[in-house]
Order: sequence, then structure tokens, then C-alpha cells
Amino acid sequence: MKLDTIIQGGTLVGATGTTRADIGIRGERIVAIGSGLAKLQPNGARIVNARGRYVIPGGIDVHVHLELPFCGTISSDDYDSGTKAAACGGVTTLIDFAIPYGKETLQQGLDNWHAKADGKACIDYTFHMAITNWARQHKDIKRIFKQGIPTFKQFMIYEKEGWQSDDAAIFGALETLKDLGGMLLVHAESSRVLDMLIARHHNKAEMKKHGAYLHTITRPNFVEAEAIERVIHWTRVTGGRSFIVHMSTADGAELIKRAQSDGVDILAETCVQYLVLDDRVFKKKGGHLYATCPQLKRPADQRRLWAGLRSGGVCNVSTDTCTFKTKQKAMWKGDWTKIPMGMPGLETLLPLVYTHGVLKRRLSVSEFVDKCCTSPAKIMGLYPRKGALRVGSDADVTILHPSKKRKVNWRKMETNCDWSPVQGWELAGFAEHTFSRGTQIVDNYKFCGRNGHGRFVPRDHVGRP
Repeated sequence: MKLDTIIQGGTLVGATGTTRADIGIRGERIVAIGSGLAKLQPNGARIVNARGRYVIPGGIDVHVHLELPFCGTISSDDYDSGTKAAACGGVTTLIDFAIPYGKETLQQGLDNWHAKADGKACIDYTFHMAITNWARQHKDIKRIFKQGIPTFKQFMIYEKEGWQSDDAAIFGALETLKDLGGMLLVHAESSRVLDMLIARHHNKAEMKKHGAYLHTITRPNFVEAEAIERVIHWTRVTGGRSFIVHMSTADGAELIKRAQSDGVDILAETCVQYLVLDDRVFKKKGGHLYATCPQLKRPADQRRLWAGLRSGGVCNVSTDTCTFKTKQKAMWKGDWTKIPMGMPGLETLLPLVYTHGVLKRRLSVSEFVDKCCTSPAKIMGLYPRKGALRVGSDADVTILHPSKKRKVNWRKMETNCDWSPVQGWELAGFAEHTFSRGTQIVDNYKFCGRNGHGRFVPRDHVGRP
């Protein structure tokens, strides 16, 4: 069998264990796994030395927002900078959210996102479809599903943006997607209580005193927990399938674990920022830069989310990448309700989870791969094409040094952002080499790919971790 590339001598890490072996790549696929593959290539294949390295499936970030119009501006990472950043972080597939605006149909929203990515993306991608007006859009769900998108999203907040779904819309979406075999993703926060708390504290005296820390004051844990309880209830009674995005609280993790034990078909992810940062950052100089939605929580929430990754209940780690530069963040002018909410994250997802998970013994290296590569692929209908090192899978491969650390410096990164929430942190787990469908796109920590290499990946089902 003629091979194009052999990744030689590395420790292959899967979701259930490790093995020492070579990987043989031909074209876009893994076609051989075993020892001594180079000896079987008399005409020669390109040899990539992976001795002393971990070789893992390319990371999958199932929750990103690239070039998103939001909070009166547009997020600054697009499908050029965003996918280059992902590659250097070892991520080879991402899932963005196609969102209709105003009176747009689902199809128009989807077409808009295809236009953003086509010809720009350096890694593979697919979409979740946001439902922003159930009454007008529900009839189009089946049509979108047939175009390779079995995952849809509804927001329980963002009424002013025109994105909010009420309980009836969530109930209806769960019923519809159950019949199609799809899954509903939900941004779970209780809008009426949240709006009341924001209005209660939205005055000059408190804004002067607390600044960005008002994010914490106005978003107590019960704002997320109560909303998750409602999603659990509607999922149970419809028999549908739901997925809580960016879960940030210990309360939520407990609710999800209990619901799963009761047989409710519900999953929940967390985001890496909730694992490594907490709400004390809002009290620091420049604390407004860290504003996200939901906001960063407390150390106790961090501990429970890490525990959930090990014991179940938290099925994967994503980023909710939504990048805004310091000038965009400065739009707040002291009013926390006007901060563009979101942070960069694609380039540091795997390094943060590896460093603070594996190296700090919160996760095994196989659990790291499971939560960042394999389970995301299984849940989102990408497995085994993605998320696995096995014969027949796409040759999406990331090679990591198990201990070498690099200092985070936004000036040397691919992200189109002029700050980093983890600036100066020493992290292991950056991609020494990254391959996307057999093509090397990162070499010795430097991006070497090209725009347009990334392709849209249609999906026809969802799965389970």
C-alpha cells in the first residue's frame, strides 16, 4: 500500500487508552496503523517523527462564533484568522452557528454563513442552525436538516436582538427534532428574572462602584439553573433530545446529572473559560474584557465542572469563541450592559484543557482526548470520520509535546485579537504539528496551511458520547 505520509513512533491517544504505533496516510484518510510502516514503503513516503509525542485526533470545537454581528459590532475573528488560530491550537473541525437576522428565513441565514466560510476556512467546519422565530421558521427545519444540519439552537434570552424563544417554541422544536432524529441546543438563562436584576442594578452609583463585576451581581447561579430545569422538563415530556450549551454552574451540573439518571435525553457542555477563570477577574483593571454570556462564575463552580468531566454529566469542552478587540470592548464606557460579550479561545482550547486538566491530574490524557475530540464528534454526528485515529477516518491529526510549555502572547498568535484572557500563561499542549485531511497545516508550531482548504462537513444524524 503506497502511503503519502507516515507519522512515526508517537504515542497514539484515544478516548479509551494509548498505544505506540505509526499512522499511515494516503490522500485524505488514515489507511494504516501499525509498527514499522516506513519499512513497507520502498518508494518512500514523507516521514514525520513523533517520538516522545502524543498523537491525537484533531480537536473539535462545537461552539464558536466567527464574524458574528452582535452587541452593536462584529466579532473580529473571521474564517481566515479564526480557522488559522484553531489549527495552531490543534483544532481541525469547528461548528459555528448560522443565525437569521430580522425577517430572514432559516435558508437565508444558512446561506449567509456559507458565504462567510467558503474559500476562507483553513480547517473543516459545519453549522448549527439557530431558530429565532419559531412561528415563521418551524416549517423550514426539515429542509435545513436535509442539507446536512441535524442540530438546531434556541436562545432563552436576547429578546431585544430578536433571537428569544419562549417555552412553547422550545417545546415545539423538541417535538419536531425528535421526529427527524435531531437535537436541540439551548442557551439556558431565565430572561425575565435576569432582565429584572439588570434593571435593578442599572444605575450610575452601582456602575461606578462595581463596574464589570455587575455581571456577577446580576447573573446569580439560579438564573442558569432555573432555565436548565425548564429545558429538562420539556425534554422529558416531549421525549426529545436537548443539549445545554456553555453550562457554567455547579447547580447546572447537578441538575443535568440527576436528569440523566432519571432517563432524560439531555447533554451539557462547558466552556474552557469556566474551568480556568473565575469572576474575580471583573474586579481587576481591564476586567470588562472578560465579559461573556453566561459570565465567569466562582471557584466552587469550576471544581464541580471539572468533576463533571470525569464522572459524566459534562460531555465535552468547547470555547464559545466570540472575539472582540479592546477598542470594541471599550464601547461599554462604564455601563456593563453595553460590553460586547465574548472572548477569543480557539487557539488555547486544547492547551488549557491539557495543562489544567492532564498536567494537574484532573483528567487522564485519554479523558482529555475524549472531551475535546471524540465525544464532540460522536455527539454531533461527525464520528468516526472525525474524532478518531482509525483506518478510514479523515487524517485529522494533532501532535503534541507532553510537557513542553509555551508562553501565551497574543502578538504571536493567529487570532485577530489584541489581547488574551490568558496572556502570559505558560501552557503545554499547543499543536507542534497539525494535519487536516492529510494535509499538514501546522509545522513546528507555525501555520503552513491555506485558505479554502477547509470544507463544509454535512451531517445526517446526531449521536451520544
